Amino acid sequence: RQSCKSNEIQCFSEPVPMISMEDEPLLRGDPHRITIFPIQYNDIWDMFKTAEASFWTIEEVDLSNDLENWESLNDEERHFISHLLASFVTMNRIVEKNLVRHFTKEVRALEARRFYIFQLTRGNIHFQMYSLLINTYIREEHLFNPIETLPYVRKKADWANNWIDNDSANYGERVVAFAAVEGIFFSGSFAAIFWLKKRGLMPGLTFSNELISRDEVTNRSVTSVFIRPDTFNGSSCSDVRSLLLFGL
Repeated sequence: RQSCKSNEIQCFSEPVPMISMEDEPLLRGDPHRITIFPIQYNDIWDMFKTAEASFWTIEEVDLSNDLENWESLNDEERHFISHLLASFVTMNRIVEKNLVRHFTKEVRALEARRFYIFQLTRGNIHFQMYSLLINTYIREEHLFNPIETLPYVRKKADWANNWIDNDSANYGERVVAFAAVEGIFFSGSFAAIFWLKKRGLMPGLTFSNELISRDEVTNRSVTSVFIRPDTFNGSSCSDVRSLLLFGL
């Protein structure tokens, strides 16, 4: 694939063959299988059960003491945290878009479908949490439309959206691309919020950050299962290394 779009998306020097559903075990599934048991993909099922056991809701997060801490931060610190939250909510919605448009529709293996459907449910909790945090702390109108007002958010969003909107992208490329979104784009922001916890500030925000980052670790870790030889045809992703390097 020589070129794609002008907005700095990933391009590949060699053509990638079209991959049919028969080439990918998780996309092929078993049309005669109507129950989840016996389990066929044990590692994927174990990851699903781990995710299921850690389910939480926004009602478990107490923000009552955060506003006082928020006011004690200096302008630069409030600016920094506000922009992190705006970036989080934007990328969360893009991950959700990919799940709805591609993964939950394309994947047929029952264990993988359970994981993706649950990831979508859990992503809804994350979206609620980020929305509540923004509504609680932020008053700057431009942060409510970060794709249009924050160039660095737009750049990350454009890169991720390419893998959703580009019809020539295939399942393997999207799996790796969204592992980059959740493993690269999110991780630095999570670490920045842990810095507040070390200072004993904003317990509600930092607790929600722990919960969400734990969920994202599961989402990222399951990728290593999805792209193993028994679940993934490596030819459907042309160059994992260059894709991840471009994500950086």
